[in-house]
Amino acid sequence: MNHETGPLGMSNSEVDLALFGALGDLALRKLYPALYQLDREGLLPETTRVLGLARQEYDTAAFQARVTEALKQRVKASELDKESLKRFLARLDYARVDFNQVEGYEAIRGWREGSPRPMIVYLAVPASIYGSICRNLQASGSLDGETRVVVEKPIGYDLESSQEINDAIGEVFPESRVYRIDHYLGKETVQNLIALRFANPLFGTQWNQNHISHVEITVAEQVGIEGRWGYFDQAGQLRDMVQNHLLQLVCLIAMDPPANLDADAIRDEKVKVLKALKPFGTESLGRDVVRGQYTAGTSGGQSVPGYLEEEGANTESHTETFVAMKTEVANWRWAGVPFYLRTGKRMPEKLSQIVIHFRQQPHYIFDPDQRSLAANKLIIRLQPEEGIALQVLTKDSGLDKGMRLRPGPLHLDFSSAFPKSRIPDAYERLLLEVMKGQQYLFVRRDEVEYAWRWCDQLIAAWEAHDSPPRRYPAGSWGPVASIAMITQDGRSWYEDY
Repeated sequence: MNHETGPLGMSNSEVDLALFGALGDLALRKLYPALYQLDREGLLPETTRVLGLARQEYDTAAFQARVTEALKQRVKASELDKESLKRFLARLDYARVDFNQVEGYEAIRGWREGSPRPMIVYLAVPASIYGSICRNLQASGSLDGETRVVVEKPIGYDLESSQEINDAIGEVFPESRVYRIDHYLGKETVQNLIALRFANPLFGTQWNQNHISHVEITVAEQVGIEGRWGYFDQAGQLRDMVQNHLLQLVCLIAMDPPANLDADAIRDEKVKVLKALKPFGTESLGRDVVRGQYTAGTSGGQSVPGYLEEEGANTESHTETFVAMKTEVANWRWAGVPFYLRTGKRMPEKLSQIVIHFRQQPHYIFDPDQRSLAANKLIIRLQPEEGIALQVLTKDSGLDKGMRLRPGPLHLDFSSAFPKSRIPDAYERLLLEVMKGQQYLFVRRDEVEYAWRWCDQLIAAWEAHDSPPRRYPAGSWGPVASIAMITQDGRSWYEDY
């Protein structure tokens, strides 16, 4: 097989990419910009081609024009040069296909005829038709023993539906050729979390219950449901965000060191974390979990409607748009260390952040009124700007300050530290890893299922109690009860943004 060598000596396989849902929101917003940037950086081999597949009546020229329009909206003008754009568009073909009719899949066979390259099948479509597409690909003779399939979350609505979808995929593709995307795993800072933990003894020796008092994870969205009422009201924030994004972050924070960086070595350790997550009982459900739903308020200086006032809303809906919870990883490394998770829509800003709170020194010798400062914090920012900061204490400067303490960060801001380097989008990294046949940034089937098992017990408890979510105004940090939940432990959410 032909290869080209990318940065750091990495070998990138030549591939053919068949993209189902080629005119959908995900493809237009994320996939084409990511592929374009890879091409612009010289990371796509010359022979790599892309076939867009959708139900609409387009020809290739009209398809290329639509992709160009999407790129102009999503890529900086300074990065959209004519030569790179021309080269990228020349890779693109289009075919109209009814995904549920096997006859249309002949277009894929025709496009692939004579190609020595492996094919990547990217399913940027609802999970409900993953199985149908996989079976039709097989029945049409479009697959070979090297074809890889990429699927997006959410994979299912609960454990049972997840198993049905994964069974349908597994009838056609072995697990070694299935790539389940969680785009958070492609972020530069998440990759640096692995390096930070396992390449630095400073943190590696401190990463346990003896030195860490608690962990916070916040994934806040400033937007509302963005016209996705039909989907979101059936899912809710727990299924939409906690089951995948937040639990993946918990796994990366809490997992033990893998034997090596092989995909299964990393994913084996993540599964151990999911197995060790404590379930919620009747008492802890009321004390340690807060569900919320936004009401009318102000976001970005504009008045916005409440969830029940959105277009097409069911005014009786109890679907949560906010979840905060306190949980624990019940194993030797983390016993007694609470993990506080928080995610919601219509928050004051878009923010994804992990805060590791280290324990205070056992003996404190400075001003008593500053004792609350006397603990280090590691702040890992995933968005909007990616970066890592370690908050340390130093003596405040000045002759009149005495031995007063002052908190300050040791800060690594990726955009400032590497001003000549563009921070790649998560999808660029993920697409590149699929092309190289590397699975370590993708979610294995048992990870998905253990995450669903944990979430399903919480959903079942909510349904048994049938209590409505607590209200919070759009533009706030959620229900007051979410503040009380962490305050009862003598702590507060870190909001020094």
